[in-house]
Amino acid sequence: MKATNEIKSFIKKQNSLDTLRFITCGSVDDGKSTLLGRMLYEAQLIFDDQVDNLVRDSKKMGTQDGEIDFALLVDGLAAEREQGITIDVAYRFFSTDNRKFIVADSPGHEQYTRNMVTAASNAEMAIILVDARNGIMPQTKRHSFIANLVGIKNIIVAINKMDLVNYDKQIFKKIVQSYKDNVLSKLNFQNIEFIPVSALAGDNIVTNSENMNWYSGRPLMTLLETLSIKDEINESFSLPIQYVNRPNLDF
Repeated sequence: MKATNEIKSFIKKQNSLDTLRFITCGSVDDGKSTLLGRMLYEAQLIFDDQVDNLVRDSKKMGTQDGEIDFALLVDGLAAEREQGITIDVAYRFFSTDNRKFIVADSPGHEQYTRNMVTAASNAEMAIILVDARNGIMPQTKRHSFIANLVGIKNIIVAINKMDLVNYDKQIFKKIVQSYKDNVLSKLNFQNIEFIPVSALAGDNIVTNSENMNWYSGRPLMTLLETLSIKDEINESFSLPIQYVNRPNLDF
């Protein structure tokens, strides 16, 4: 009876939570799939057998020299695993004690931009990833433009792979300023958060990283749990095809 009551209590609590639909986007190899996989792993939202499969698949077809490749949790297509890229949109549902989530992991390659548009048109928020080594790329601008065009007003700009630049605060600040000058100045997002992360190492994903004690903001999962969504998504949005194939946006 006690177990039954606990289950009922859990279901009741889950039903009372609001749902945030968001998308991960950005340039190719910025670490979108790795970020999502790390979030699920660190938040203990995957089962032990999934972890075992992940370890085995990482040794067989991963891109991290035998270490855990978190991208494999969401890169489900055989072609994606073989090439180490995301082709289709991978949807995942998960929940925490404070919120439920539906996340779309979108492809970064330019030729798969149409798939990103489909995912963005059903999202309330976007996590835009930037590789700390490369800074703002054309696809970063393109995905930001599309997210804004479909009506997304809430974004988190995650400067990823900070471990590969020695967790340098100045590099983070430089990329933030570049994004503000070259992207935000031409768009009209409302809620904007910047966060330095390492999806591979787990820095600033669930808890604040000791490697970046200069960052005084909240970790990524806390931001997702507490973000206030101001705008309803546009269910009927349809993006004109010329924007999907446009190679260089006028930023």
